[in-house]
Amino acid sequence: MTTEMIIELVGYLGSLIVLVSFLMSSVVRLRIVNAVGGLIFAIYAIIIHSYPTALMNFCLIGINIYYLIRLTHSTRHYSLLEGNLLDAYLQYFLQYYREDIRVYFPEAPLHQPEKHGIDRAYLVCSDAVPVGLLLGKSKEEGTLEICVDYSTPEYRDCSVGAYLYDKLSSQGIQRLTFPFASQNHEGYLKKMGFEKENGVYTKVLEGGNGNARISSARK
Repeated sequence: MTTEMIIELVGYLGSLIVLVSFLMSSVVRLRIVNAVGGLIFAIYAIIIHSYPTALMNFCLIGINIYYLIRLTHSTRHYSLLEGNLLDAYLQYFLQYYREDIRVYFPEAPLHQPEKHGIDRAYLVCSDAVPVGLLLGKSKEEGTLEICVDYSTPEYRDCSVGAYLYDKLSSQGIQRLTFPFASQNHEGYLKKMGFEKENGVYTKVLEGGNGNARISSARK
């Protein structure tokens, strides 16, 4: 393989990574992958002496880094609402994100969940806009079996889950279980501190009080 071919392959690789980045549903992941692709393409542009192209890509890298810093350091204000499974808006949320929810929770009973033993529904809102949903079944004292723990694509930086679990622990939930983790969701569970026990992912919440009753959520 000649040097010219290697240089061309570097250019194609950079272009491919930039294109792939736009397929990412997570904004954070999109920015990171796009910046990596831009860096590779900028190096290629310098090698072939296309300095305007290199400058443009370095500017794009800077923009990506700027927004990544904003995303990772911004303080998001969440509120937690305990919903009724028959609420019209909760049903609308389920319907609107149904296909995306199915990617992560293919076995979740999204149609009439109350008929499948699901008796808890929580919505996480950011500035009054729902960005997360948890559906679960109350088990023995202090345990909640999760069926759906979903965040909208723009909020998949684990901050929704961290806020949600903190609120649940303050309401008396000591333990979360997740029996049907898909491959698309396993990474998130591990990142959030779930441990696999006999095929079931389990997380013990800090500050939970097993004798407390699950109450309506507050901000």
